[in-house]
Amino acid sequence: MSVPEHDIADGRLAEYGAQRIAWAAREMPVTAQIHERFAAERPLDGLRIAGCLHITSETANLALALQAGGAEIALCASNPLSTQDDVAAALVERSGMSVFAVKGESNETYYEHIHRAIDGRPQITIDDGADLVSTLHSDRRDALDTVLGGCEETTTGVIRLRAMAADGALAYPIMAVNDAATKHFFDNRYGTGQSALDGVIRATNLLLAGKTIVVAGYGMCGRGVASRADGLGAHVIVTEVDPLRALEAVMDGYRVMPMAEAADEGDLFITVTGDVHVIDEPHFARMKSGAILANAGHFNHEINLEALSAISEQERELKPFVTAHTTADGREILVLAEGRLVNLSAAEGHPASVMDMSFANQALAVEHLLRADPPLAPGVHEVPSEIDQDVAQLKLASMGIELDTLTAEQQRYLSSWDEGT
Repeated sequence: MSVPEHDIADGRLAEYGAQRIAWAAREMPVTAQIHERFAAERPLDGLRIAGCLHITSETANLALALQAGGAEIALCASNPLSTQDDVAAALVERSGMSVFAVKGESNETYYEHIHRAIDGRPQITIDDGADLVSTLHSDRRDALDTVLGGCEETTTGVIRLRAMAADGALAYPIMAVNDAATKHFFDNRYGTGQSALDGVIRATNLLLAGKTIVVAGYGMCGRGVASRADGLGAHVIVTEVDPLRALEAVMDGYRVMPMAEAADEGDLFITVTGDVHVIDEPHFARMKSGAILANAGHFNHEINLEALSAISEQERELKPFVTAHTTADGREILVLAEGRLVNLSAAEGHPASVMDMSFANQALAVEHLLRADPPLAPGVHEVPSEIDQDVAQLKLASMGIELDTLTAEQQRYLSSWDEGT
C-alpha cells in the first residue's frame, strides 16, 4: 500500500495507534455494525470525504467505517491540541488515509492543514466546529462546486452554520448531527460530563470533593459537568443567561448566580457555553489566588485570555497543561490547556461508548445525504428521526437490553379519539 499525502508527527507511532483504535472499537458496537454493512454494500464508492475532526481513536473508527463503504478520506484536526499523534500515524501508515494533524500545531499550521484537506476536492464535509465549512466559504470558494453536502458534529458548529444559513451564505446542505437525540443527549451530557472532569483531574490531580466548582452554562454539556462534579462531592454553582435553564439548575439542586458573584467563590471554573468571553477581566479581578480555569466549549475564546495576559505580570508553565498567571497583587490564576477543550487537550476526550452513537449518526447522515430524493437544498437539516431510532435500537441491542412492544389493542387505543373516562 502506498503512503498517501500527509503531515503527521511521526509515522513510527503507527503500531501503538492501531492498538488504541482497536481498543476503542471494543466499545463501539454500533459503528462496527455500520462498518460491516458498508463494507458489504459499498454505498459510498468513490466518494471524496474531508473531515475536520478531533483525530482520536474513536474518530478513527468512524473514518474506517466510511472507508469500508468505499470513500476516500482526508482528515485534518478541528483543534490544535486534540490530535492523538499515534492514531494519526496508524491511519496514514496502516489504512492509507491522508491525515494532516499534529498535536500542538500552531494556528497557522492548523489552517494550512484545513487547506490541504480541501485540496482533495471533497464531495462531503464532516466538521466539528465548522472551521472547514467556513474556510470553504471564505478562502476556498474554488472548491465549493464539487461539494454535495456535509455534517456537523458540535453545538458551536451548528450555531455558526445556522448563522450562515440565515445570512444566505451557506452554499450546500449540512446535517446537524449534533442535534440528533442520540448525539446531544448522550455525547454532550454523559461524554462531556465525564471527560471534562477527567481532563481537569489529569492536568491537576485535584481532589474535587469539597471544592466549589462554577459551571458556566447549563445546556446539555453543562448539565453533565454539574452532575458529575456533584457526584464527586463538589459544591456546584451554575451561571446562566437563559431563565428556563437557570430554573432547571435550581430545581436540580444547584446554586445559580451571575458570574460576577460566582467569581468570588469558585475554586474551579469550567465554561461550556459556546459563547465568547464568558469569563472576563472583571471576573479575574475577583477570583481567589489559585483559582483554576478550564474550558469544555469548542473554541478557546470562552475565557478572555488576552485580558488575563494584560493584567498578568508573569506567565509560567507549572506542569504540562497548567499555566500560572501572576497578577500585580500577587494572586495566581491557573489556566488549563491554553483554554482549549480540556477533555481532548489534557485527556483522551469522550469515552468510546458515547462516541459510538455520535459517529454512527455521522456515518448514516452521510449515507442519507447521498440517497435523499430530491437532493436536500442548501441549509441546515435535522437528522431524520428514523436514524435516531435505529442508532438507539442498535445501541440497546449491543447492551443486551430488550423493549416492550405495543399490543394491537394498545396501538388501536393510541390512534383513537373516542375512548375517554
